[in-house]
Amino acid sequence: MATVAAASLSFPVINMEKLETEERGAAMEVIRDACENWGFFELLNHGISHELMDEVERVSKAHYKNIREDKFKEFAARTLEAGEKGADVKDVDWESTFFVRHLPASNLADLPDLDDRYRQVMREFASEIEKLAERVLDLMCENLGLEKGYLKQAFAGSQGAPTFGTKVSSYPPCPRPDLVDGLRAHTDAGGVILLFQDDQVSGLQLLKDGAWVDVPPMRHAIVINIGDQLEVITNGRYKSVMHRVLTRPNGNRMSIASFYNPGADAVIFPAPALVGDVAAEEKEGEEGVAVYPRFVFEDYMNLYVQHKFEAKEPRFEAMKSDAAPIATA
Repeated sequence: MATVAAASLSFPVINMEKLETEERGAAMEVIRDACENWGFFELLNHGISHELMDEVERVSKAHYKNIREDKFKEFAARTLEAGEKGADVKDVDWESTFFVRHLPASNLADLPDLDDRYRQVMREFASEIEKLAERVLDLMCENLGLEKGYLKQAFAGSQGAPTFGTKVSSYPPCPRPDLVDGLRAHTDAGGVILLFQDDQVSGLQLLKDGAWVDVPPMRHAIVINIGDQLEVITNGRYKSVMHRVLTRPNGNRMSIASFYNPGADAVIFPAPALVGDVAAEEKEGEEGVAVYPRFVFEDYMNLYVQHKFEAKEPRFEAMKSDAAPIATA
């Protein structure tokens, strides 16, 4: 597939300050188009302080350098040796990563190798990201014509809270970018993803109209992308899209991706208010139908972990029947 770096020039970017001005309508239109046609957009002036973001970046990069770098170098040496001897390493991701769970219960205090300052900064950052996620969901509700709070409520399981966590990743320089990707192409399983990415080292790309498009690094921006669950709830109006991370010969790319997902036992299904709208566009003359199945989020996740790097459509199809496994080629 082609790569269209120039297309990133038109990548949807929203200055959230405009939502409080007479330019609100135009900004909301950019969000609508991004959700329906890109699956990604970038937020500026989103309310998270630059000072906090700078501190998150500082402690995250220091943690990799001091704690994780040596271990990654061992993995890198083994991977490169295997690849250069002819082994297929395309099922390997060139990344160093760890996960922090925030909701329904935090594991931040239990993670090894994190100093008190890192825990404090990550706790504060997670609180800000959670608030931003809920604001973004309400902007989506407004664009979709749904009642304010509908999407947040749709994500609430029996505990009344989402599943919320952060993946902290480093993508170190790779001397053989032709051998291995930073992260293989996939869609995200969950709800809405909020990414604080390195503004100096690129690598994140999304698939649009058959071409790979760069997600441009921007200082103090938060990248938003649509997960599979939002595609289901919107009955296909919003789309989760394939994306990947390329390796680079120079630079260590930081990626802090926070996932605001449904609770484990949340029942996910197309919003009734949106079923007729999508069907009317695609099946004129027929009554509205739900294009996507109804399922429990945890069941979908159990399937996703086995088929993450495959197309999403067979996953949706498999959820229509408990007895329908995904066919693999």
